[in-house]
Amino acid sequence: MKIINGQVLTQDFVFASLDVAIESDRISGLDMRQAGEGTAQVSGAPFDRPDLSTDIIDATGCLVIPGLVDIHIHACAGHDFCDADAEGLAVMASHLARQGVTSFLGTSMALDEERLARIFQIGQEVILAGLPGGAQMRGIHMEGPFFAVEKKGAQAAEFIIDPDVAMYQRLELAAGQQIRIVDVAPERPGALELTQYAAPHTTVSLAHTTANYQQALAAFATGASHVTHLFNAMPPFSHRDPGVVGAASDAGATVEMICDGVHLHPSVVRSVFKWFGSDKVVLVSDAMRACGLSDGSYDLGGQTVRVEGNRATLADGTIAGSVTDLMQCLRNAVSFGVPAEEAIRAATANPARVARIDDQVGSLEIGKKADLLVVTPELELKAVVIGGQAIMLAD
Repeated sequence: MKIINGQVLTQDFVFASLDVAIESDRISGLDMRQAGEGTAQVSGAPFDRPDLSTDIIDATGCLVIPGLVDIHIHACAGHDFCDADAEGLAVMASHLARQGVTSFLGTSMALDEERLARIFQIGQEVILAGLPGGAQMRGIHMEGPFFAVEKKGAQAAEFIIDPDVAMYQRLELAAGQQIRIVDVAPERPGALELTQYAAPHTTVSLAHTTANYQQALAAFATGASHVTHLFNAMPPFSHRDPGVVGAASDAGATVEMICDGVHLHPSVVRSVFKWFGSDKVVLVSDAMRACGLSDGSYDLGGQTVRVEGNRATLADGTIAGSVTDLMQCLRNAVSFGVPAEEAIRAATANPARVARIDDQVGSLEIGKKADLLVVTPELELKAVVIGGQAIMLAD
């Protein structure tokens, strides 16, 4: 397969006139077009539907970008990672592919150890078997139960416990060492011990926490390197009490943002990109099972969530995840004033690096998985390629 005449986002996060060659499931070539070759212009008219019978996708007037990598997604299309259902994960994968997500981490909730072990066991089986025709689950994001109950958000309070290294080791075994991110509240007893144990092989992220600046900084010094949904479920940033946000900045941590227009004000989104830098920001969906469905009542970790428009809440009004997919979060970030190249990086290369899968996905480089999107300059999807196979083409 070849993708020709598009403006390709390079590993340096600039657009260039390149043709992309694909062999099997890998990118095999990135060929610079000579002056006068091809017709790619970002301002030109994008194709309507390419003819795949020739094994060529003509991306005239379009951008070619890496497939999106969602490292914090619980559910979509009526199915949840915590259902421990391989068929449900296949439905999720198919839906995500049609939204431009080519890789994701199945994200858990605060539950009891027995249920988490079952969820993780099914998860590792799906990861190893693959999800034909859909986005690929490339690991597990363990969100909970090692949290502060005061900042539980939509997590179930009865399952929240202090960090426990022995329990985590048992869950690692159940997951087949597929846990890519583990979340902890750093002020809780056992948090630094778990961080020290896990950080060499898994990204440790601060989340659902009451930690002050010094407590958060201690966790970063011990090996934590990431913050889950920045500003949400943690003390606010203050000029005299900078908390987790200030500590993350000083430690050079990566930080997640949910750009659904509900969790964060557009000014905050713009400010975080300027403050932390485009290489430290990660866009995530934090989507729950209503993502892709209509308004109504849904389940999240055993709790009832009411969805109206793009807002999902518990009965007490607590925001309960998101119903916005990562591609729409990306479009939102750009509409908020973030340069497209920076926003795309935050939805591709940066999350891949946090999940430690950037040797395979997240950027368009020779030898990496042929996971890519053809989009209009307005970031509307025209084609999705996963592992060298065209998954979706625009009607």
